[in-house]
Amino acid sequence: MDSKSAIACLSALAHDGRLSVFRLLVQAGPGGIPAGEIARRLDVLRNTLSANLNVLSHAGLIASRREGRSILYRAEYGAMRDMLAFLVEDCCAGSSEICAPLTEVLSRAACCAADKAKPLESAQ
Repeated sequence: MDSKSAIACLSALAHDGRLSVFRLLVQAGPGGIPAGEIARRLDVLRNTLSANLNVLSHAGLIASRREGRSILYRAEYGAMRDMLAFLVEDCCAGSSEICAPLTEVLSRAACCAADKAKPLESAQ
């Protein structure tokens, strides 16, 4: 990921409503959630949600697909991984104590990734 893409992703997430939507979609998994369900769970107006989904989509952090009368939204896990990798690419400068807490978080995420590796790969 280049700086311009990272800035677009971080800018999209630098808003309480959009961050909440993105976190909900990450938790939902590759199947996604219908827009109406997102609005209900987060208690937001549909027009506000639509604007937030548009910004996240333009940043490449989410994708959508039509299923019947509903539009389902899902997190783009590849974009999320690329952004996180960009942020920590040159981490620590050799000072392991700086990244120790991050290593613990990544370790927990690795357990989750190992459990869901097959469905995630087939979904993308």
